[in-house]
Amino acid sequence: MLIRRLLNYLRPHYKALSVASVILVIATFADVVGPILVKVFLDRHLMPRSFVLRDLMVLGGGYLGLHILSVGLHYYQLVSFNQIALKVIQQLRLDVFSHVQGLRLGVFDKTPTGALVSRITNDTEAIKELFIGVLATLVQNFVLLIGIFIAMFSLDVQLATFCLFLLPIIFGLMYTYRRLSTKVYRIMRKELSHLNAKLNESIQGMNIVQAMRQEKRFRQEFGVINNAYYRAAIHSIRLESLFVRPAVDLIYTFALVLVLDFFGFQSLKGPIQIGVLYAFINYLDRFFEPVNMMMQRLSQIQQSLVAAERVFEVLDDDRITPITSRASEPPSILKGQIEFKDVSFSYDSDGGSDVLEKISFTVYPGQTVAFVGHTGSGKSTIANLLMGFYPVTRGEILIDGVSLSDFSNEELRSRVGLVAQDPFLFVGDITKNISLSRPAVSQRDVEDAATFVQADEFVRKLPKGFEEPIGERGATLSSGQRQLICFARTMAGNPKILVLDEATASIDTETEEAIQAALEKMRKGRTTIAIAHRLSTIQDADLILVLHNGKIVERGTHTELLVKEGLYHKMFMMQQGTTGYKNRAI
Repeated sequence: MLIRRLLNYLRPHYKALSVASVILVIATFADVVGPILVKVFLDRHLMPRSFVLRDLMVLGGGYLGLHILSVGLHYYQLVSFNQIALKVIQQLRLDVFSHVQGLRLGVFDKTPTGALVSRITNDTEAIKELFIGVLATLVQNFVLLIGIFIAMFSLDVQLATFCLFLLPIIFGLMYTYRRLSTKVYRIMRKELSHLNAKLNESIQGMNIVQAMRQEKRFRQEFGVINNAYYRAAIHSIRLESLFVRPAVDLIYTFALVLVLDFFGFQSLKGPIQIGVLYAFINYLDRFFEPVNMMMQRLSQIQQSLVAAERVFEVLDDDRITPITSRASEPPSILKGQIEFKDVSFSYDSDGGSDVLEKISFTVYPGQTVAFVGHTGSGKSTIANLLMGFYPVTRGEILIDGVSLSDFSNEELRSRVGLVAQDPFLFVGDITKNISLSRPAVSQRDVEDAATFVQADEFVRKLPKGFEEPIGERGATLSSGQRQLICFARTMAGNPKILVLDEATASIDTETEEAIQAALEKMRKGRTTIAIAHRLSTIQDADLILVLHNGKIVERGTHTELLVKEGLYHKMFMMQQGTTGYKNRAI
């Protein structure tokens, strides 16, 4: 099944593969005929001492011509096979990467980033070796073995039949090696994945590692995984050292002795043809050289098949993003009214622990509804459900009275703008980070969006302005600057619904005051979901919903909630007190 799936990737290239295979057969024929010409020279010219110049020139020219033809054809078929293999891996990597982009966020929550990266890079690289280094070699050697046996039978049927009995022994050796090595290579790929995961984690959190003096602990943990990989690799080397060349060489030596004995006994009965003896020994040597090569490639095959298992596990993961339109003509978001109807949600697959429980509210077009609550109360989960990152466990989410599942991904993502708590920037420049190469976003739109959120002031002070290069995750910019660019990115898309998930959390007080006016402009004419930790940023919201343990426990305006003197009042007074304490301390 696994081999069949891998070979299915060859279907688009069957014409090129067929041509390369025909060329390979012709090249192999040229290789096989060479020893026969030497046999003719030995038996018809050297032994009888008959040196006719014309015949010698024909034999010599034919031998040299076949060799030149073989070299040229082998070059062509190797290039062709490798080109086909690279195209196959190119498509396979693209398929895996595309599939990973469509997976639910829950998959990434539970899967280390380094482990996924390892499957897309290291494992596909191992599969590449199957197509490039193994497939072409196996086909070439298989064709060569067939040609050798045909030549052997043309020389001596009895001895060639004896050589056929070597095949079950060799196949048994291959089968035993395959059974023993599969488990070892599976462990090796797993430990390599763990190495990448640990490496990715340590690099991403390097500032914390160094600040908390955790270098020694991370070295120890990395060393444990590294040792596990080393032990598996040593086991693999021992298997290869036993089965790959030594065992095959032993069989070759045994076969060579028997062939020489056969000709020795034949010589007792009468004269033997030296050319036939030479050709047989030559073919025997050529027979075992492909076997040795196939045994050596067998280790690569095992690694490639184990890697393919891991890659296809990702491709077979059906936990894709749940928002796929069920309607024949997906609707459009026109007004932006949002309604949650008894929505419950659990991150657990069995739904045993609800993060949200029977959440119901309505946000009318143009309104701003804010969610507040302690950490873990479910605020960000509401935003994730509205964006379609996770499927609703129970209940229903409606936009303009239409179920969320009826909207296409493209419509939902383009009409619902998200500003997350963690401002993420891509490698590139500021223009590309704001436009995201969206066809509808022009350079003018980029600059207008930056001006709208007051990001243009610091951008124009940069050496290259909007063309200023940005490193990974925008490390060269301050957290406030990164967040302002994310604001501009969202506004450049002109969304109908705005989701602010603690959007001012990474902005200092001075910058926050500067963009509050921009936020107010952003909300005009847009339905806005604002998730906030700082209560001062959402006091002007049309409705404030207070979450506690996944439930809405209070709702009302800022003034109404203060009068109730409930949880919101307590949170507000604590923040006010904290602020006052900080001011006095300063």
